[in-house]
Amino acid sequence: MAIQGYILGFDFGLKFIGLAVGQTITKTAGGLKTLKARGGKPNWAEIASIIQEYKPAAIVVGLPLNMDDSESDMSTKARRFAQELQRRSGITVQLMDERLSSWTANEVTRDTVRGGEIHEKSACLILESWLNELD
Repeated sequence: MAIQGYILGFDFGLKFIGLAVGQTITKTAGGLKTLKARGGKPNWAEIASIIQEYKPAAIVVGLPLNMDDSESDMSTKARRFAQELQRRSGITVQLMDERLSSWTANEVTRDTVRGGEIHEKSACLILESWLNELD
């Protein structure tokens, strides 16, 4: 059965977590907000509220891999975040290779994006990449 409906995308970071929402029909996503985090720990109540509002069919978390496909300390932390997100929400969480998403978001929006919006744009790019792999 194919995944249909809203999908939430997260760009995990230690200080900020970008959040985007997309949908499977148009395979597009838009930045939703940037969440503050302390050492990678978000306000879980805020995330629960967002999940309740959107009722996503799935959640996607960016996995920061090295260019040689190896994992880093941030990969481990992103995996832990994804596991905790799935445990708390009960919704399937999938990982998506996010190599270069932050760099691309920065390059694409260098003159138009401020502050936390870069994290939202990164989440958008991660989610749109995942949506484009559906089918």
